[in-house]
Amino acid sequence: MAYRKRKNPADLPTKLAFVGLTATAASCNDFIARAAKDRWSPMQMLEEIARSEMADRTQRSFERRLAQARLGRFKPIADFDWNWPKSIDRPLIEQAMTLDFIEEARNLILLGANGLGKTLITKNIAYAAITAGYSAVLRSASELISDLQCDSPHLRRQRLAFYCRPHLLCIDEVGYLSYDSSAADLLYEVINRRYERGSVVITTNKGFKDWNTVFPNASSIGALLDRLTHHADVTVIEGSSYRTRECELESDARSKKRRPYSGR
Repeated sequence: MAYRKRKNPADLPTKLAFVGLTATAASCNDFIARAAKDRWSPMQMLEEIARSEMADRTQRSFERRLAQARLGRFKPIADFDWNWPKSIDRPLIEQAMTLDFIEEARNLILLGANGLGKTLITKNIAYAAITAGYSAVLRSASELISDLQCDSPHLRRQRLAFYCRPHLLCIDEVGYLSYDSSAADLLYEVINRRYERGSVVITTNKGFKDWNTVFPNASSIGALLDRLTHHADVTVIEGSSYRTRECELESDARSKKRRPYSGR
């Protein structure tokens, strides 16, 4: 078989990109102009190349991990109304935002009714982790289970490895739908592989005693909960739905706008 000889890049930006200096290649002319104007020494030039390449790779790594996480749109934790829930362990959640639990491979379970900000908190924790250089993945329980319920054993192994790889795995909305026993086995496999190796954040609207209604007749529920809660902080959020409150406030605002003017 004849091999075609690879052509050498012709211009300087192409050569820089060819050897992996993509940031320098993108700003080559500007870089040369600044170096000439400020009369940089060879050492200064190398330091600037190293700085710009490191910054570029850090940014691209952040964007890649953010895309992989699939957080979607969310409000920052600064907009969270801590006074709305009747009961919430604010110190525990603020401690989780420091990401100490990731270093300790601990888990966090947020338990509460719908619309109390469990997903918002989870997304903010995941975003903080990504910003700090960790890898994170967020999926709803239905997405994760559906992804693993494939016919190909090889593909299932690949997907299990994907969910076991990140520093932080967030599984949202456990308990919102019911599944068969095989779904519990798949979730157990993920939790078991991450046990004492990687952190998991789970949001659920069901107490642990009710998980057998989510996964009926599943023999792995006991072992799943045992590994999930062994090194975990569990916090219960109580109160009425934020979404119901926002709907009422929006309805009141629209009602005020519709009131006729009663001037003389």
